[in-house]
Amino acid sequence: MRHLPPPRPPSPERSAELRRRFAEEARSERPDLSTLCLLVGAVADAALDDTGLDAAQVELDRLAGELPFRPGTPRAWAAALRDLLGERYGFHGIAADYQRLESSLLHEVLRRRRGLPILLSVVWLEVARRAGAPVYGVALPGHFVVGFGPESGPQQERVLADPFDGGRLLSGKDAEVLVAGATGAELRPSMLEPAAPLEVVSRILNNIRAWAAGRPEQSAAGLWAIDLALLLPAHAARLRYERALLLVRRGEFLAGARELEAYAEVVAAVDEAVAEEVRGEARTARAMLN
Repeated sequence: MRHLPPPRPPSPERSAELRRRFAEEARSERPDLSTLCLLVGAVADAALDDTGLDAAQVELDRLAGELPFRPGTPRAWAAALRDLLGERYGFHGIAADYQRLESSLLHEVLRRRRGLPILLSVVWLEVARRAGAPVYGVALPGHFVVGFGPESGPQQERVLADPFDGGRLLSGKDAEVLVAGATGAELRPSMLEPAAPLEVVSRILNNIRAWAAGRPEQSAAGLWAIDLALLLPAHAARLRYERALLLVRRGEFLAGARELEAYAEVVAAVDEAVAEEVRGEARTARAMLN
């Protein structure tokens, strides 16, 4: 299959507006997962205008309208989503999807019906939520899945489904195999806890950063993914250091040096030795200007 080049980002003015809207939604009382994911897509893809944003939400509504009315038990809900999204519409993933930026963009996943486990899970979550299902995301290490049933209470009352595998219902052993395959570790109960919308968005942005990190020609995508992650209410301070190094690698030495100096001031409060190392990196970046 011939791969098209990754999408082209919007103009600086459009990008600034989208980032403002992203920050506003992320800091709202109840952040909306589909809105945040679609704004990520709009920052990545100039072709996704406001009409396209609305159309994607309408498509999620349409899919929810095709679910049976109140299927019943968590297992019945999971089976209904599998039958609709996995079997009738063919939403699933394959290994090659990990090589495409589009696999992390909700509007493209809705169009292609292919994507990473976490984005396919977002489709499951948003369709199920609109239909009134008791549903939540489960951030297993290395492989995101969807849970049906009460978010708290006995695990036996909950059902897991794997949207990447077309919505296959998972047994406890299946979940153990997924975790072991991704990390080599054992499945712990804490891994099955519901993931909040902002945690989901943060993981999506981490995936985009990882995708771009292995492709120097896509450093711009890595930069905007970091910028969006920094707009989330809770983020690691080290993201600023990562951003500074990326700017330097892109040849933006002065901007990178300034970021390194700002990060050094933050670090100095807890570790002066590390702060001095970062200041040295900033001096090196400034020297590259000559």
